[in-house]
Amino acid sequence: MGAGPQATQPTGHALLDAQLPGGGWPVGALCEVLQPLAGLHEWQLVLPALAQATARRAGAVVAVAPPCEPFGPALKAQGLPPERLCVVRADSARAAFWAAEQALRCGDVLAVMAWLPQAPAAALRRLQLAAAQQQQLLWVFRPISAAPQASPALLRLQVQGWWLSADTSAPAAPGMQVQILKRRGPPLVQALDLPGCHPRLAQALAAQAERRHAAQVVARAMVARYNAAAPGGQAAPMRPEPAMVALQGRGHALDRIAAAMAG
Repeated sequence: MGAGPQATQPTGHALLDAQLPGGGWPVGALCEVLQPLAGLHEWQLVLPALAQATARRAGAVVAVAPPCEPFGPALKAQGLPPERLCVVRADSARAAFWAAEQALRCGDVLAVMAWLPQAPAAALRRLQLAAAQQQQLLWVFRPISAAPQASPALLRLQVQGWWLSADTSAPAAPGMQVQILKRRGPPLVQALDLPGCHPRLAQALAAQAERRHAAQVVARAMVARYNAAAPGGQAAPMRPEPAMVALQGRGHALDRIAAAMAG
């Protein structure tokens, strides 16, 4: 006897829902999202679905090993109460897998988001099984370099950013280009261009982009002054890369998108 229809949760992106079997994210199955840089598009992609799911059902959303601190006011503005979010830090890939699996086996958890750059297929299968047993939403975020690797994911997407502004004098709003690599049925040949984020989030991103750009200008000036003042042969010239890494490698998830906009 065949299995029944796959339960789904609408993604909140009409173009994406139209291309997904059942019209949304599969519930109780692994969704794998590949992207060039962690921390840029994950929340923008899944927040509409999380907002809908948390509005209808009890349970926590667990974020395992996120690269940046989630920005509570932006999450709340798009319908995800910050008190429903549990962030789990992990100091190793093994710890992150363990935390994700334990969260999936918890009856009080509604959805799990896990950032797992190194993800053996056997470990992904364990997460898939745990999600199926509890009928939870599960997203695993990995780098684009993992695309050639086999995956047990029921749904596999590749996401990259694009920037759009009708007014050239206004900051660009971040959008997403989504390629469906794997779904029930044939893969989607043509990528989907999903529109920019919520206006409130766009405003916050624009403001942070301006601040990040100003900080980068200050950092470059400091590097230039240091190199100009250093006596020849007595001090190694300071390179701009460490300063830029310091600016872009910490802070809230919004800061990563803002840094890309400022750059």
